[in-house]
Amino acid sequence: MKNSLKDILKGRIVIVGVGNILRGDDAFGPELIQRLNGKIPAVCIDAGTTPESFVGKIVKGNPDTILIVDAVHLGMAPGACEILGKEEILKSGLTTHDISPKMFLEYLQTQTSAAIYMFGVQPQDIEIGSEMTQSVKKTLEMAEKLIGELTHA
Repeated sequence: MKNSLKDILKGRIVIVGVGNILRGDDAFGPELIQRLNGKIPAVCIDAGTTPESFVGKIVKGNPDTILIVDAVHLGMAPGACEILGKEEILKSGLTTHDISPKMFLEYLQTQTSAAIYMFGVQPQDIEIGSEMTQSVKKTLEMAEKLIGELTHA
């Protein structure tokens, strides 16, 4: 994981957290943004469940790299994580949300020349009112530390 993030976190970085804070592990994206915002040299955006509403803010960051952070169905153990490229995101339809990432990603691509990636974590529980599980909390702490180290290098 460290090598993958190290390879992609270059230039002007915009990190976009996607998720619903009321749905347990789905809070991963917004929670990571809250932890990183103001602590790293990157634009950090909590897009909640409507990332398409933040396209203007993302484009305004003039990014070289866009990293979308979200709980996604990877078919792996809870808390497992993976870095996905734009094509992998489009092919998979992995999101835990109702919206399709296709139009969002394609629009970002037309508005920026940024490389687009997703840091996906496998959720265990995304029921309304549930708490974030320990496996996803561990990944959250690892991601916060790793992104912090790599963006300050």
